[in-house]
Amino acid sequence: MTDSVSLSAVPLRKPDDVNVIIGQSHFIKTVEDLHEALAGAVPGLRFGLAFNEASGPRLVRRSGNDAALTELAVANAQAIGAGHVFLVLLREGFPVNVLPAVRAVPEVCGIFCATANPVQVLVAEVGGGRGVVGVVDGLPPVGVETDADVADRRTLLRELGYKV
Repeated sequence: MTDSVSLSAVPLRKPDDVNVIIGQSHFIKTVEDLHEALAGAVPGLRFGLAFNEASGPRLVRRSGNDAALTELAVANAQAIGAGHVFLVLLREGFPVNVLPAVRAVPEVCGIFCATANPVQVLVAEVGGGRGVVGVVDGLPPVGVETDADVADRRTLLRELGYKV
């Protein structure tokens, strides 16, 4: 006997100035370890995080140093409803600056996305359980960069301090 699978797209709710990291982890310790990793990664970083527990009490665990971002992370985690998924919402910092610390958390299994773009989370439901099967991050390309676009990209990276 096989269970049927339903697939849905859950749009992530966030302000345009907020970055998000969506990943999968495997243990309740995730919340405290992610909090410590984020707090130590970038001075002045504002963040909220939520983690969907997949067994036991099956609560949305939460933490952060910004109440509004934490509340929004919880609301998004509830909408996704998939076990062992975590969300981190960021202000005053970028994913590129915190991803090494997030990846170094022993409980983190993988990262689905790290972006400021609009995101839809693709969720499969089977046998009463839910799981993230992927994300839609942003919009499709509308062309190929020109030589002027290459120069603009290089200038921007240097202005932001990512290249010398």
